[in-house]
Amino acid sequence: MTAPNEAVIADTKPEVIELAPGKYFWCACGRSASKKFCDGSHQGTSFTPFAFEVTETKKVAICNCKQTQNSPFCDGSHQPLMAG
Repeated sequence: MTAPNEAVIADTKPEVIELAPGKYFWCACGRSASKKFCDGSHQGTSFTPFAFEVTETKKVAICNCKQTQNSPFCDGSHQPLMAG
């Protein structure tokens, strides 16, 4: 079981999706049932969702490994996870 202050790797690859303009809350803890967006599953951990806004419709790669340094977008941090 993952400790409450450790991110869960929801997937070892990003999810490429098209987002419409609006405000979003990326799941930083990895416990959300949807993987990418917060559903409140971080309660009781040190994590908080990452709020971001999209101003125009665009295709993005959302990080699911929760290791990115460019939240909420994939920066390739999942590559080492796929090898092992």
